[in-house]
Amino acid sequence: MRRNFIFPSILILATLACGSGTPAIPPTPQNSVFNSPKTTYGFFPSPPEVTLESVFKTFEDMGKHGDFVLIQQNANWEDFMNGVDGESQTRTDIINQTKLAHQNNLEYIFVLDALNGLNRREFSGLPAGWEASFANPNVRTAYKNYALWVVRSFHPHYLGLASEINTYMDAYPDDAQNYISLYNEIYELVKAESPETQVFVTFQWDDLNNMFPQPEEGNRQKYDVNWEQIEAFEPNLDVWAISSYPYFIFPSGKDIPTDYYTPLLLRTDKPVAIAEGGFSTEAFRQLNNTPEDQVAYLNAIHDQLGPRLAFWVNTLMSDFNIDSYAAEMEKKGQNPQDAEMLGNFAYIGLQNFDGSPKPALEVWDSFQGK
Repeated sequence: MRRNFIFPSILILATLACGSGTPAIPPTPQNSVFNSPKTTYGFFPSPPEVTLESVFKTFEDMGKHGDFVLIQQNANWEDFMNGVDGESQTRTDIINQTKLAHQNNLEYIFVLDALNGLNRREFSGLPAGWEASFANPNVRTAYKNYALWVVRSFHPHYLGLASEINTYMDAYPDDAQNYISLYNEIYELVKAESPETQVFVTFQWDDLNNMFPQPEEGNRQKYDVNWEQIEAFEPNLDVWAISSYPYFIFPSGKDIPTDYYTPLLLRTDKPVAIAEGGFSTEAFRQLNNTPEDQVAYLNAIHDQLGPRLAFWVNTLMSDFNIDSYAAEMEKKGQNPQDAEMLGNFAYIGLQNFDGSPKPALEVWDSFQGK
């Protein structure tokens, strides 16, 4: 959908911040926050500006207002085609993110991503000549090796194996079963290495509810939840994790129905999670939102899912400075106008891009107990 094209700048800055070469992997916490029965709170490591100072400040702020960072990085297929172990920029980038997290008393959740963050109907970065399919033996081998490297290196408590996978399943129903079979194979491999790791994929909740009607949805009506897409992963789905950006649907936070998220609790006895999401606070193009809408959104999640939430990610700690990203994209030969699409997601942080708090930050902190 939106965020993965931001990550390359972050990863370059993280590498500069932590030094060149293959860094040491931080030690696994002995008393993990994930062992608590309470909900844990986190963010993507997305700085408001493309500067080293902004990266450091983002991790510092996440440490003050969260428990973990969600590390979601696209697969670099060639890095893992020939085996689990080795040296590569992908490995270095991920280790550096965990190093910055460790320095700020943050733990981490991993979500591996095969798809394009700007368009979840296509793969990201496949080498020339590779078939874009989860039936492709090269795709399957590289993805398995990627997952095993993460498990062996970090022993994560939570490991996601896809992001918003239902959007791809909608577009390519014939390939959906190939992904599910790959998921099940990786699930067994992960459990053999690390039985305590909780494995999942994420589902785009608003799309799962058919709130964005698509031709492939047929006669499905709004709020007609496509449960079969989630349940196709059972019994090997340890957490039911969703993403949600309801400001594209509801004019204000108060318009979110009081039972919009509760169907999750009625459908499964397993833990549920918000793997990413947010509510915009500024007027932008067709959007006309306010800080009060963001507060209503947080309360809707908390009131409806409450104690069943294993973890909760508000995608941004701080809003984006669109001008900073546009300048960086222009410097790299990209179309700076592409940064304009960031405006749709740029204002979902709990802080303004200058670091000043929004009203929702106090609400978030009260939920977290800080």
